[in-house]
This record gives sequence, structure tokens and C-alpha cells, in this order.
Amino acid sequence: MALLNILHYPDERLHTVAAPVKEVNDEIRKIIDDMLETMYEANGIGLAATQVNIHQRIVVIDVSEDHSAPMVFINPKLTAKTGERVYEEGCLSVPGIYDKVTRADTVKVEALDKNGKTFHIDADEILSICIQHEIDHLDGKVFVEHLSRLKQDRILKKLKKQQQKNL
Repeated sequence: MALLNILHYPDERLHTVAAPVKEVNDEIRKIIDDMLETMYEANGIGLAATQVNIHQRIVVIDVSEDHSAPMVFINPKLTAKTGERVYEEGCLSVPGIYDKVTRADTVKVEALDKNGKTFHIDADEILSICIQHEIDHLDGKVFVEHLSRLKQDRILKKLKKQQQKNL
């Protein structure tokens, strides 16, 4: 397995819409393994392939406390959304930034697993939020784009200052 480089906002590649996976094969499974390793190393709970500059519809998630329940969603589709919830989100592609985003409270998802088998899941709470957040990445959208223009501008200024400090 290998650690992958996580793209940071406002990198334009984060706005690339991911293409559907045509076939779940060993190459896709290696990408999944690398994504899981990368997500765990970065202390994340979700990672979309777009965030590591792989523009295919692949998401990995693990909302367990001890990293014991990895989930894989290939070509995920939201088939139903109900309710509304405001949740403070963060993102591995927007380090150090957290803000409240309104999302559906519960979702139904259809996807392929690591073996290419179709599955359906009903998700609520943090899993629902995480699935929606990661599917946004596959659609070329970063969570800060759910915020007001003013907040987006402040975040960009803060991130640019952080980047200049690190040079």
C-alpha cells in the first residue's frame, strides 16, 4: 500500500467531476487500499478519490472510533434524502477549517462494494453527513462551497496565509 497526496483547496483539480468506475478490478482495489491507508494516516473519516487526484467515483469511509469498520462506495448514488441537519464539517482537503453545513438528515445510497457487488444502505447521523460530503467531492464540490461567499473569501485568505508560512 502507498500513501497518496491529498489535494488542498483551492486546487482546481478538486472541481473535477469524477467518472464512473467501469470495472471493479485489482487496480481499483489497490486504489481503495491506498485511499484507506491515506485516510487513516491523515486521521480522517472519509476520502473521495477526487481528493487524491484520481477522478473516478470511489469513496472510502470509516466512522468507527478504532478504524475497524471501513466502508467502500464505488459509483455511489443517493436514491433518497429526508429531513435536514446542521453539522460542523471539516475536510482533509481544507485543513484546519470547520464550519456548519446543512445536509439531509438521512440518506439511502446505492453503490458497488470492493468486489463489484451492488449494495444499498440507509444512513443517518455522521455516516449520512460523511456520505453526502464525499459524494460532493466526486461531483467537484468542496464543503466550503456550501458556505456564504464572505466565509469562502475568509477561508481562502486564511489558507493562503498558511501556505505562505509553510514556504
